[in-house]
Amino acid sequence: MSDAIIVNKVYKKFGKPAETPWWKLLLKRDANKSKTNGKGRRRLVTAVDHVSFKVKEGEIFGVLGPNGSGKSTLIRLIATLLLPDGGGIRVFGHDPEKEPIKVQRLINRVSVEASFFKKLSPMENLLYGARLYGMGGKETRKKVVEILNRLGLEENSIFRPMEEMSRGMQQKVAIARALLSRPRILLLDEPTTGLDPVSKREVQAVVRELREQDGTTILLTTHDMMEAEVLCERVAILHKGKVVALDTPEKLKELAPGVDGKPPTLEDVFIHLTGRKLTNGELEKEGA
Repeated sequence: MSDAIIVNKVYKKFGKPAETPWWKLLLKRDANKSKTNGKGRRRLVTAVDHVSFKVKEGEIFGVLGPNGSGKSTLIRLIATLLLPDGGGIRVFGHDPEKEPIKVQRLINRVSVEASFFKKLSPMENLLYGARLYGMGGKETRKKVVEILNRLGLEENSIFRPMEEMSRGMQQKVAIARALLSRPRILLLDEPTTGLDPVSKREVQAVVRELREQDGTTILLTTHDMMEAEVLCERVAILHKGKVVALDTPEKLKELAPGVDGKPPTLEDVFIHLTGRKLTNGELEKEGA
């Protein structure tokens, strides 16, 4: 089985030295104290720190990590939305930096902040997206209905304005938009965030179906430990931009002690390696 994605020592940082003259910096020193490091320079933040891994063709590969650990930045680098400061990425042998168009034809991305034309319906939004991929006609309309039904949208919802739909329903439309082009690689950045348990299971079922029936390679970032455990063949845990563990969910469980005599869970491993825990859907420092 060939490698669909190769990430090799990828490095990405944000922030640049300030270019404001020294005398202006002096005047604004107090006001900008929280935004600079005290020397007239914006603080440099390393979002992805020499990360390396490979994703096999047809694999569902998970990336876990606290907020700010670099998960979404990593997805954007693979999706050609950001350029790395160092290291390299290959998508079926293509370099996203040098061959962005070729890479874009192979992938599609779903993120938690998916945007739409809110006055238009799911059907209108998806047909617009389909035309960008050179798709059109009655077959495309039929396919849109089929995909939305698979994701649990009722027939009458397909033709209602997006602004009248819940956030969870809008997220389903975002997933449908990604599936419409039948990508070889699907990048899912927290795709089930905000979905109710039933909707979440429907989306997870579609993810499995894509891998089993179409051989789609899927890179999934999530805060849902159970989702990662039931969907992913291998999982990488990011912390402060670095990969601190990478293995199958079962092997990862060997890295942490159990709690109260119970076998360790993936969440136990997450807490053990990052010092953080999940509470009410948000990540907090352990003991906070």
